[in-house]
Amino acid sequence: MTAFHLDVVAEGADSPGECRTKPGWLKVRAPRGDNYTRLKRTLRGLDLHTVCEEAHCPNVGECWGQGTATVMLLGHVCTRGCRFCAVTSGHPRGAVDPREPEHTARAVTQLGLKYVVLTMVDRDDLLDGGADHVARTVRALHERQPGLLVEALTGDFCGRTTDIHSVVDAKPEVFAHNLEVVRRLTPLVRDRRCSYDLSLDVLRAAKQHAPDRFVKSSLMVGIGETDEEIFEALSDLRGAGVDIVTLGQYLRPSLRHAPVHRWVSPAQFERFRRQASELGFAHVASGPLVRSSYHAAEAFVEAELGMSDAAGGPELGGLG
Repeated sequence: MTAFHLDVVAEGADSPGECRTKPGWLKVRAPRGDNYTRLKRTLRGLDLHTVCEEAHCPNVGECWGQGTATVMLLGHVCTRGCRFCAVTSGHPRGAVDPREPEHTARAVTQLGLKYVVLTMVDRDDLLDGGADHVARTVRALHERQPGLLVEALTGDFCGRTTDIHSVVDAKPEVFAHNLEVVRRLTPLVRDRRCSYDLSLDVLRAAKQHAPDRFVKSSLMVGIGETDEEIFEALSDLRGAGVDIVTLGQYLRPSLRHAPVHRWVSPAQFERFRRQASELGFAHVASGPLVRSSYHAAEAFVEAELGMSDAAGGPELGGLG
C-alpha cells in the first residue's frame, strides 16, 4: 500500500527557512475501504461538500473509514482568503442551497453516524454570515436523529453576538471556532477581516451564552510560531472558556500558501498536550496529524465523561 500525501509541501522552497521534506511520521495511507466508498457516494448524491476534501485533510481515509466526516455548509467558496487554507476563495454572491440542512440530515441518517461535525465557509456576503443556515442544519439533524452528537465549527460572524447565539441556541453538543495561529502570526496568515482577539471574543460569547455547552478551538503549529507563543495562545483560549483544544502540524497545500517553517516532533506535541492539560482543558488532542475535527467523537466523550465525573453528575453512555 502506497503512502498518500494530501497536504503536499512542494519540493523547491521559495521562502527562507522553509522545510521541504516531510518526516516519516506525516505519511498516511491512501484512502480506501467500503465505508470510505459508501460515505463518498452518499455525500456526492446529495450535493454535499466536506472540508475533508476541500481542505486536503490528510486523515480523510482514516476518518471516512470509521464513518466520520466533516460536512462543509454554505457551498465550497469562501469569502475570505487565508494564506494557509486550500478552500476556494471568491464571492458566492448570496448563493445558498436551501436543501442543504435536509440533505445533510438525510446523509447522516443513511450513513448511521453517531457524531457529525458541521463546518462552514465564511460568508461575508450574507447579512448573518450564514448563522441561521447552520442553526437550521443543527436542528434538522437532531430532529431526524435524536441522540446524534453535533459539533458546529463556525466562522467568526464578524463578532456579532446575535449570530453566535443563533448557532448556540440550536443546541449543538459542541460549538467550535478555530483560533488557527498565535497572535503575532494572525495578521500575516489569516484574512485581514480575521482577528486573534475577535476569535477569542467569539469563543467567550458562546461559552457565556450557554455555559453547559462544550466550546472547542484549534491551533496549527509549524507555521512560524515559537513554543512560548503557543503556550500564550493556549492560556488565552482557556481564559476565554474553551473546554476542548486540538493542536496539529501545519501542512502547506501549495506553493501559493504560507510555507512550513518547522516539522514539530511527536515528542514536542506531547509536551504541548501536557501544558494544555495543566491549564485545565477538559480534553486535549495534540499530534502531527491532528486536525480540528480529528477523532471529534472521542474528544467529546472523553471531555464529557471527565467533566461529569468531576461534577458528580451522570455518565454519558451508549456512544461506543
